[in-house]
Amino acid sequence: MPDLIQRGLRVLFCGINPSLYSVVVGVHFARPGNRFWPTLHAAGITPRRLQPSEQEELLGLGYGITNVVDRATATADLLDNTELTEGAKSLEAKVRRYRPRILAVLGVSAYRTAFGRPKAQTGLQPELLGATRLWVLPNPSGLNAHYQLADLARLFAELRHAADAS
Repeated sequence: MPDLIQRGLRVLFCGINPSLYSVVVGVHFARPGNRFWPTLHAAGITPRRLQPSEQEELLGLGYGITNVVDRATATADLLDNTELTEGAKSLEAKVRRYRPRILAVLGVSAYRTAFGRPKAQTGLQPELLGATRLWVLPNPSGLNAHYQLADLARLFAELRHAADAS
C-alpha cells in the first residue's frame, strides 16, 4: 500500500496496517465500516466528508497517511509483536526523512507495543521522533466499539488544534 506522504506535513496519520480491502482498491481506510473519513470531517480536518478515493486531497491540506506495518491483514490483531516493533523502526526512519510536525498513530494498543510504551494513553506523547511530536489516537476502525464517532471527532479535533498551533 503506497504511502500518502510528502515533506513538511502538518500531520502524518499512521494506521496500524492496511486492510485487505484497502489494498485491493488501492486507498487507505477504504473499508466501508471504517470511520476515518467521517471522523476527519467531524473534527474539522477536512472541509467536507471525503471519500477514500479522494485521499490525495489530504496532501493539499497538510495531512498524509502511512502505516506502522505494511502487511495487509483482515484485522490488525493478526499482526504479531515483532511486526509492530520492526514496523516502528521503519516508521521512525520515514518520519526522520519526511519530517511531519506531528505523527498521529491510530491505535493505542498498537502504539504501546510498537514503541515499547505499555502505559501510553491517547493524546500528545512525551517523547519525540527526531523533531516530530507523537500523538496517539484511537483506531477509527468500525471494529473498535470503545469509541463512537463523536468521541473520535473530539479527540481528532484536539490533534487539529495542536497542529494549528504549531
